[in-house]
Amino acid sequence: MLAAGAPAASLRTGSGESLVDRLVDQWRRAGAAEVRVAADPIELAELAGSADGPVLVSAADLVAHTAVLRHLLTSPVGASVALVLTDPPAAGRTAVREERGQVVEAGPAERLTGGATGVFGGAVRVGPADLPALVAAAHAVAAGELSAGSGGAGDLPVGSGVDEVFAGLAGQGTLVAAHRVRLLVAHRVDDAPGLAAAETAIAAVDEDRAELRLSVKEKDDFFTTYFVSTWSPYVTKVSARLGLSPTGVTMLSVGFAVAAAALFATGGRPALVSGAILLYLGFVLDCVDGQLARYTRNFSAWGGWLDTMADRAKEYLVYAGLGWGATAAGVRYGWALAIAAITLQTVRHMTDAWYGALHDEAARRPKQVGTGGGGIGDRLNAASTRVQADTGSVSYWLKRTVVFPIGERWALIALAVALFDQRVALLAVLTWGVLAFAYTGALRTLRARWMRVSVLDTVDATLHRDDGPLAARLPLRAGSLDWLVPAALRAVEYLFAIAVGVIGGAPAWLIFGYLFVLTLHHYDLVARLEKRQPAPPLHAATLGWEVRSAVLALAAIAGIVSVALATLGAYLLVLFVASVVLAWFVRPARVVRVPTASTRTGDRATG
Repeated sequence: MLAAGAPAASLRTGSGESLVDRLVDQWRRAGAAEVRVAADPIELAELAGSADGPVLVSAADLVAHTAVLRHLLTSPVGASVALVLTDPPAAGRTAVREERGQVVEAGPAERLTGGATGVFGGAVRVGPADLPALVAAAHAVAAGELSAGSGGAGDLPVGSGVDEVFAGLAGQGTLVAAHRVRLLVAHRVDDAPGLAAAETAIAAVDEDRAELRLSVKEKDDFFTTYFVSTWSPYVTKVSARLGLSPTGVTMLSVGFAVAAAALFATGGRPALVSGAILLYLGFVLDCVDGQLARYTRNFSAWGGWLDTMADRAKEYLVYAGLGWGATAAGVRYGWALAIAAITLQTVRHMTDAWYGALHDEAARRPKQVGTGGGGIGDRLNAASTRVQADTGSVSYWLKRTVVFPIGERWALIALAVALFDQRVALLAVLTWGVLAFAYTGALRTLRARWMRVSVLDTVDATLHRDDGPLAARLPLRAGSLDWLVPAALRAVEYLFAIAVGVIGGAPAWLIFGYLFVLTLHHYDLVARLEKRQPAPPLHAATLGWEVRSAVLALAAIAGIVSVALATLGAYLLVLFVASVVLAWFVRPARVVRVPTASTRTGDRATG
């Protein structure tokens, strides 16, 4: 903790200990392996410069539940995460502006473009990659470059020092996620009355009950909010008492979805109704695994990756069950509907992921956004912000529902198949999916042109375009619409494979199976995009979209399309499984691990 200039550093708590001593104990109980109290920013810079893991910088005036500190230390939303409060800004405190859960500006409230959305809570976890920026910010504060009247970045008033360091960190373009306090209590205090009021508020909260409620996402889709999250926390608590892990619950959810798909393939009213019920229960478990991770603070990169991949695999297996069942019931185009559904949903997900990456990049470079001023993109952005802020209103729920999120998709499938049949369920998914794709695609394209930033030039474009040796030579053309390139390439490859399969007389189920394997490969890339991870271990062997398409074209000429689809699909599946084993089990096992007091997220809390 950086205690320099903090008027609360010498305050005494209700138990008689100093506020600093209590915070030191709280950070240790929250999971920090090492806690130090720094006298000035220079000492902070020295400590951060010698750290080999995440560093937690804390002010000495923070009064909070220990759970709040633990949540910040273990937060999985980003490498660097800052505590953000809704308290009125006080002298010396830094205001922040957030977009999509990220701090995009920090400084005096009156100087933030678009207005402040919160106040820095006096604690920030800084990831290893961002430590040089933290050191630079601390040195700038020590040199007076960020002090009052210095004319430095933000021209901040002198406060506890932590505020100035954080503003300097954010001012360098560091990607910092915002961690909001809900239900629990966190305040920064300046005097004894403020400390007493904060301690009273903390004592009034049932911490375990609040933790259970906090395990539910703050903003979710309509169906999940009112038909799942109203009772899933009870399942979460039982799961915790039984000692189940989030990964274990994920696998249970997969089992329910597989059983539902099998019943949909079997057909008959009892099987369809039973499958719909299992599908709903499987979705409940799909929500419970995340709630259990948040409730127990049991996060892991493997669990996050598995959850992402399992969600898509479950949904597409259900499409396969519906396609099989519809075909068995006499619908000639049953498998065709399933093929259309998996193609549409995958392309939609690709645009969702890349638009999110574009939006995050625009938030990091606000000066390049909306330079046209007052255009339709500006108005759309303002309207979207207003609707999102009006939580619970009709317009809010319409906006969240029209995009056809996973909760609505699973609810629609369950209702349609239980009341009608597999064909109606697939048609319903396709109809709503096309409308949602048209709606989001049009609005996002307009907003992307208004943002005027590119995104492909910020990542390994060859990896995320899924280029092979030929396409990798194509020049990168960065622009405001380059976020559409990966999804467009997925659409081209999938549609080409479908066309080759149809022309070559391949069974429809084989075409679906080949596409299913491709989606696993491409969703792995998306998961790596979201975490900015490197390529899968065996990515080079996947050939690339152009070579795979060329192989299928040659197979069509040779009249062996079915053989080619089966062989190439099996080859890609083996590569995918081998990459998963190498990336998540073999390589980590080779890393020499040094035991510490905490190996979860925060290796050191200092400042």
